[in-house]
Amino acid sequence: MNYSDCIENARTRIGNYCKACPECNGRACKNQMPGPGAKGVGDTAIRNYDKWKEIRVQMDTIAENKPVDTSLELFGKKFKYPFFAGPVGAVGLHYGDCLDDVAYNDILVSSCAKYGIAAFTGDGVDSNVMVAATKAIKKTDGIGIPTVKPWNLDVIAGKMEMVHESKALAVAMDIDAAGLPFLKNMEPPAGSKTVEELRQIAKMAGTPFIVKGVMTVKGALKAKEAGASAIVVSNHGGRVLDQCPATAEVLEEIALAVGDSMKIFVDGGIRSGVDVFKALALGADAVIIARPFVTAVYGGAEEGVKSYIEKLGTELEDTMKMCGVTSLEEIDRDCVWTRS
Repeated sequence: MNYSDCIENARTRIGNYCKACPECNGRACKNQMPGPGAKGVGDTAIRNYDKWKEIRVQMDTIAENKPVDTSLELFGKKFKYPFFAGPVGAVGLHYGDCLDDVAYNDILVSSCAKYGIAAFTGDGVDSNVMVAATKAIKKTDGIGIPTVKPWNLDVIAGKMEMVHESKALAVAMDIDAAGLPFLKNMEPPAGSKTVEELRQIAKMAGTPFIVKGVMTVKGALKAKEAGASAIVVSNHGGRVLDQCPATAEVLEEIALAVGDSMKIFVDGGIRSGVDVFKALALGADAVIIARPFVTAVYGGAEEGVKSYIEKLGTELEDTMKMCGVTSLEEIDRDCVWTRS
C-alpha cells in the first residue's frame, strides 16, 4: 500500500466533512467544524499551506557522496525521522464514526512507535479520550506525547497522573486550544494561562513539558520563563483564529530569539519531506503533521501509517541528498531561499 491508496480507501470511511484530498491544503474543508476546518472562514489553514510552498530549497550536488542520516535525538530517545504525528481528538465527530478515539490512538501510537517516530495524542471533553491515549502510549513503553487541553489546574493535575502512569517521554499543552468554542463553556473555566500557571503545570508534568501554540517571540520567551522544555510554533492548524500569520512566516524569528535554550517544533500545513527540510532550515528541531495521519489511519490502519511515514522519510532523504547535506545538523538557513 502507498499513501495514494490510503487516500482512496479513506474516502469511503472518513465521514462527511474531510474530503481526503490528494494533498491537504485547507481549501475544501476550510469552515467545516465539526470537521477538520475552522470556526471562522479558515483562511489561516490555507495560508499555513501556501507559505511553505513559497519557500524554495537550494540544490547543491557538489558534495561528498555518502549516506544520508535522517535520525533525531530528542528527550533521551532516538527517532528515525524529525517528524511526528500530531494530536487529534474526537475523531468520530470530526472524521467519521467508523473509528473512535480508543481505536484511533491504538493504531496511531503503536504504528508510529513501530516505524521510528512518535505520535502526539489528543484530549477532549470526554475524559476517556485522555485515558485511551495514555493507555496506548504505555503499551509502547512511553513512545508518545499526550497533549493536555488548557483546563483548570485541578483537572490538569488529574490528567498528569495519567501521563505519569503512561511513562510518556514528554507531555504537551495546546495552549492555542483556548480559542476552541467548547472550552469557553466549561465550568470551572478553561482557556489561556499565565506564566505562573504554566510554571505550576510544568512542575506537575514531571517530564519534559511542551507548550504548543506559540506564534510570537514574546510568547516563546514567556514559555521559556515558565520552564517549558520545548515549544510548538502553531496556530492550531488554523482552526481557532482567522487572519493569523502562517507558522512558516514566524518560525525563523522565534527560533533566532530562543536559540538553543529549548527545543522547537512547528506544525501547520507541512505536507511533504521537502516541507520538513524547509522547517529545519528555518530553525525547527522537528515538525508535527496531523491531518494527513488521520487519512493514513482511516485509509490503511497500521499499513497506512507506515506508508505515510515512508513517503515523508523518502522525500526528506532525497531533498537532503540533493541539497548537499547528510545529517540534520547540516541543514541551515543557506539551504533554503525566500523572497526578501
